[in-house]
Amino acid sequence: MKNKKGLAALLASGVLHALSSNAAHAAQSKSVEQPLACDATLASRFRPDEQTRVVLVKPFSKGAPLVLGGGDQQSGPAQGDGSSQTAPPRVAQADLCLVKLVVGPGNPGPADAPSTSEGIGIEIWLPTPAHWNRRIHVQGGGGWAGGGQGSLAHIDDQGIAGGSADIAALEGAVSATTDTGHSMRKEGNLNLAGGNGSFAMLPDGEINVALWRDFAERSLHEMAVKTKALARAYYGKPALYAYWDGFSTGGRQGLKEAQAHPDDFDGILVGAPAINWTRFITTELYPQIVMQRDLGGKHLTAAQLAFVSNAAIKACDVVGGVHLGYISDPANCRYDPATDRAVLCASAGGTGPEPGCLTTVEAQAFNKIWYGLTRDGTAPDPNVDNGFGIFPRGNQRWFALTRGTELRALAGETPFTIASDLVALELGDPKVASTGFVNAVSNGENGWKTLSYEDLNRAFDRGVELQDQFADINTDRADLYAFRDHGGKMLMYHGLADVLIPSQGSLNYYNRVLHEMGGGQSVQKFFRFYLVPGMSHAFANGTANPDAILPLPDHDELYARLTRWVEHGEAPGRYDIAAKSDPGVTAALCVYPQSPKFTGKSPLQAESYTCQ
Repeated sequence: MKNKKGLAALLASGVLHALSSNAAHAAQSKSVEQPLACDATLASRFRPDEQTRVVLVKPFSKGAPLVLGGGDQQSGPAQGDGSSQTAPPRVAQADLCLVKLVVGPGNPGPADAPSTSEGIGIEIWLPTPAHWNRRIHVQGGGGWAGGGQGSLAHIDDQGIAGGSADIAALEGAVSATTDTGHSMRKEGNLNLAGGNGSFAMLPDGEINVALWRDFAERSLHEMAVKTKALARAYYGKPALYAYWDGFSTGGRQGLKEAQAHPDDFDGILVGAPAINWTRFITTELYPQIVMQRDLGGKHLTAAQLAFVSNAAIKACDVVGGVHLGYISDPANCRYDPATDRAVLCASAGGTGPEPGCLTTVEAQAFNKIWYGLTRDGTAPDPNVDNGFGIFPRGNQRWFALTRGTELRALAGETPFTIASDLVALELGDPKVASTGFVNAVSNGENGWKTLSYEDLNRAFDRGVELQDQFADINTDRADLYAFRDHGGKMLMYHGLADVLIPSQGSLNYYNRVLHEMGGGQSVQKFFRFYLVPGMSHAFANGTANPDAILPLPDHDELYARLTRWVEHGEAPGRYDIAAKSDPGVTAALCVYPQSPKFTGKSPLQAESYTCQ
């Protein structure tokens, strides 16, 4: 929630009415016991079960730095240049109480092993009783979702809403995050967001089933249960509504809650969910394997990635005779650099300029990268199959990034390390991982560079076979009957230019839910979905065109649409959005399976589109 302008209005306009309008929830509002105080007595009085212990209770006054003390607290994100410098400490936006819990049993082992854990860390932020809006609004994690170095030594500042402390202070909701049961790797003073996959392998090289379960599912349920229990104990009355809010791994976590623990939340906001975990993450390594096998280990350069991706945009971004600067419908983009003389080098019969032009083999490498992992390392003619669809076709194992999307995250000079770590776990060989992977058997040695197409397909198959040991990390169960019957509501959104997680995975899942649960008329009563052209793996431009004027949704508004649906029965519908860089450029988001159809005069105006 980098933009917090909607929070105050959200609180003022919706909550008080919600308290009086929902009789079923209001029946729970009677006092239950003497409320707790934000002091040492809370640690002794709050004991929901034998596996849970309070490790910290700390009050913060408005304006106080959000630090825990000790002099080495990293209280803000590290600078983007990779240095160890940190931003100035954030400050509390209102009076707050911080409570940190550890929920065992964790996993025993050598003290210095990444697979050793004392339990699941949960960080809960409580507004003052007078400021509480009777909501719980928790945040999901990102990447491997590990916590700070050591047991709960950090204050959350990386969440989608800028930190759970800000949600509690500005919205007035109880908020929480979890380290999912493991610590993330740290280099010097720099915490690497999401850590790596070292925790998931035991010192003997076997899969760490206990921590996979905590990471994939148990930590999420424990956070929901313990946050509700603490809110009830702290305020002397229960919450009226509980919301999950997550993006990427956090989106996967929200869907896991709906699938496995459907009573935990009333509303779930799901962004770019990392479902189909082993399928899409294994496929994320494919661009690197293409360059190792087809290009002899020579990487496509940043100039080539940008030049050719922008050529794809120019070929596919025209609506109503106007170039949008981004591709609004990647399903119909069949751009093929192998037949585009303007991007081929002179040696390949083209007129493309240096340094961005391509050889014939490099042009076909682009087609492979845009198509996704196949069983034999080939890609069809884009005019026959461009790789974009609801279900994989032919030899395609899983989907890839769309044409025109910025490719450097996956096809840059180094792999996306979550992918190389996962493939190492799937193959049971830590040497395959990148060098940050740590294990007693062997550390990571970039062994992924030697993998063949057959090897990567074997890892893909093994990842699916290992779902029992990975605690069903793929999170792709289409049966949401229990969540629907609980009265839950879910709103999902995904960018069509996501630079890490192909949006087709969300399309695949939503269509499987439609098939499982009786079609759109039935499913849309509780589960709705927006696709966002041009949006990256965040609320930002995901295209290779840095000058694209992109209308993008606002997180606060998406969350507000979810709360209005849950508390007032107002189902999300068409959503007209404006570009922040030029508010005069607008676009329409339609509830899938509808999509915007140009029917007016100006392709840069939302009113020129109808949802069909």
